[in-house]
Amino acid sequence: MNYIGIDIGSTCAKTAVLDENAEILYTFVLPTGWSSFETVTRIEEALMCQGIDLKQSLCVSTGYGREAVEAAQKKVTEITCHAKGAAVLFGEEPMNLIDIGGQDTKVISCTKGRVEEFFMNDKCSAGTGKFIEIMANRLELPIDQMDSAARNRTEELKISSMCTVFAESEIVALIGKGTSKENIAWGVLDSVVRKVKQEYAKLGDGDRPVFLTGGLCENQYLIELLSAQLGREVRSHALARYAGAVGAAAAALKMEK
Repeated sequence: MNYIGIDIGSTCAKTAVLDENAEILYTFVLPTGWSSFETVTRIEEALMCQGIDLKQSLCVSTGYGREAVEAAQKKVTEITCHAKGAAVLFGEEPMNLIDIGGQDTKVISCTKGRVEEFFMNDKCSAGTGKFIEIMANRLELPIDQMDSAARNRTEELKISSMCTVFAESEIVALIGKGTSKENIAWGVLDSVVRKVKQEYAKLGDGDRPVFLTGGLCENQYLIELLSAQLGREVRSHALARYAGAVGAAAAALKMEK
C-alpha cells in the first residue's frame, strides 16, 4: 500500500509518497496552473510513471485546491498537515514552523505533529513568495537568483512600503535612480523577513527551535536574514518544501492504523 499526500497550493502542487514505516519514497512538485483539476490529472500521470495508482492508494489532500483531489479519502487543512509533516522531517519535539507560501505566510507552534497555536497572513501578498516573485520579475531576475543577488549587495536598502503594489512602485523609482539590482534584491528579502518577524512575534513561545518550510526553504541567504531578524537560528531540510504533502501522506498512513 502507498500512502500519498497531495498539497495543491496557489503556486505549486506538491506530492509525497510514504511507505508503511513513514519513510519518504517519492516526492515531486508541479506548477498549479489555472486549474487544480487539471493539476490533479498531471499528478496522477506522474504517479503512474512510477508504478503508483492513486486510486488504489490511501490519499489525503491539503492546500487551497484540496477539494479537486476526488481520489482523496480525506481532505485536511494545510496547517494540520504542516505540523504532521514537520514531525516526519524534524522530529516530534516542541518546535515553531515558518511557512512562507505563495499567497500567505504561516507561523505554527506544534509538538509531536499536533498544532498548538498558529497565525497566518492571508490578507496581503506582502511578506510572501508572491511578493518576491513580483519583485524578481520587475528586476528581470529569475526568482532563484534573488538570493545570490541579495548576498552581493553593497548597502542595506530599506523598502518602506507595506503594500505589494506600493512597494513595486517604490522599486520602479529606485530602478529609475540607477540603484543596483543587488541592493534592491536585498531590500526585497529584508522586507519579507521583517514581515515574517511580525507574525512570528504573535506566538506564545518564540524560544522553541525554528524550522522553515515552503518553497523558499532552499534560499540559504534568506534563512540567514531570517535568523538575524529573529535572533535565533532558523533551520530547514532538503524536503521541507514538501512538509504539507508529507504531513498529508502521514495522515493517510494513520487512517489505516
